[in-house]
Amino acid sequence: MTSMAAMSSVKIYFPANFHKAEERNETMAKAGISPFNLIAQQIPRRFVIARARNPQSVDVINGKKLNGVHVTETQDIGKMNMDDIVEQPLHTCLLGRFLEERLIYRQTFIVRSYEIGPDKTATMETLMNFLQETALNHVTSSGLAGNDFGATRQMSLRKLIWVVTRIHIQVERYSCWGDVVEIDTWVDADGKNAMRRDWIIRDYSTQEIITRATSTWVIMNRETRKLSKIPEQVRQELVPFYTNRIAVSGENNDVLKIDKLADETAERIQSGLAPRWSDMDANLHVNNVKYIGWILESVPINVLEDYNLTSMTMEYRRECRQSNLLESLTSTTEDLNNNSCNRQADLEYTHLLRMQNDKAEIVRARTEWQSKL
Repeated sequence: MTSMAAMSSVKIYFPANFHKAEERNETMAKAGISPFNLIAQQIPRRFVIARARNPQSVDVINGKKLNGVHVTETQDIGKMNMDDIVEQPLHTCLLGRFLEERLIYRQTFIVRSYEIGPDKTATMETLMNFLQETALNHVTSSGLAGNDFGATRQMSLRKLIWVVTRIHIQVERYSCWGDVVEIDTWVDADGKNAMRRDWIIRDYSTQEIITRATSTWVIMNRETRKLSKIPEQVRQELVPFYTNRIAVSGENNDVLKIDKLADETAERIQSGLAPRWSDMDANLHVNNVKYIGWILESVPINVLEDYNLTSMTMEYRRECRQSNLLESLTSTTEDLNNNSCNRQADLEYTHLLRMQNDKAEIVRARTEWQSKL
């Protein structure tokens, strides 16, 4: 939920019970605050206040830093002394923070109404977007950021960018609308010319780990679109941030090769999927999170309705541009739980996202599902 600070010094108050908001309107109006700034919260008898000196986007909940904004808890609006409020510049707390000698980066998010699915819980795309945002802010906050999307200074000088080749995510539980989650991320070397980035998502209130993810990244030349070795100058930038820890243990990780689907082996094929301009990212190709929705287009509707997507592994094969028309293929995996190790799935599917005209592979994927019952 976002409110825009449109004045040089703005105070925005949010009531704890949206259903009682109308009863507060008169009080709010006397304080010079529009009742349209009211927003629902599930935390009883609490108010939160955010302040900005310049027009900025503000997200708040119960005194926690959400989506790059720090807010503070305050008392009932009727008991507040407006003269006692001390303002804090918004720019001082736009990002998360470092832990453990700057090896771990942590950021907090609230699940917004437009980030949930029909069951009112966050979607896999929402989680992936949170992971991507945290990773980019990690690079920015570290002081390494160059001119390109997530690239370091030495990478930008050499016209190099990061591309993800594989990502695996395991979900124990999906957060609901209004929940607050806390994400930790870190990086480590993955062989000689790749980098591994891991994440852990916790429920902010209980500190329960609800999602784990791991990914592999390589470097590509922004102009030639060809993969590149990691230059020594770039490696020296990264090494101080490497930490030897893992989010997904080896026995639980999905490391097996994903089989290629074809017309003869696919049970369902969805054609005519067209990328939009809004699907492009700053590196001028389709954002990797967008592929998830297209992959799920060929999953049976009863599975989407009655099962939770608990694990997803994606292998990225090539870039996709706006001009490409795509096909999504899905088939049931015969040897159930063969790739699950210690995880147990009720359903498992193999997927392929490919170009419609020449059948060139874009993404191979594997998903695991558990019944909601």
